[in-house]
Amino acid sequence: MKSVNLASFDNSWYRPGSAAKRLIWYILNAIVFRSSVPFPKGIKTLFLRAFGAKIGRDVLVKPRINIKYPWFLEIGDSTWIGEGVWIDNLGLVKIGKHVCLSQGAYLCTGNHDYKKTTFDLILGPITIEDGVWVGARAVIGPGVTLKSHSVVTAGSVVVKNTEPYKIYQGHPAVVVKERVIE
Repeated sequence: MKSVNLASFDNSWYRPGSAAKRLIWYILNAIVFRSSVPFPKGIKTLFLRAFGAKIGRDVLVKPRINIKYPWFLEIGDSTWIGEGVWIDNLGLVKIGKHVCLSQGAYLCTGNHDYKKTTFDLILGPITIEDGVWVGARAVIGPGVTLKSHSVVTAGSVVVKNTEPYKIYQGHPAVVVKERVIE
């Protein structure tokens, strides 16, 4: 039987930006974004745009968030990024308009191929369409699309695409009912 050999792991093909750009971003991320200090949202969106993020109007970015690479991030108008959100975007994360990412939500675009002895890196974009609500401490996995106005309840784990206007709960998340907006 074969076994995993992490010493043979090689992701040299993955180039998320120059070393200098990543270093400057890591420092800025630690000082401004991961900080508990409530820096004004205008400063945060300015820095995100300066590092290549596409940010809409009236985006609210709370304290203590972590963004891996802003140049792989798109956020639509009037979206809220709650305290403690981690956008682990090794690949593209596209967030629509009027989306709410609640406290501690985790968006993860990377994984590993557990079938390979080399444990290869696998990337999958995350798309969150307009009007979606991701509850506190929910996890969204690589390659997932959260369809328009779907809801992911607190602590749920989504590994497959959702349907529009459905509420998902559990680990793995399943439909529990329809979302009706009055």
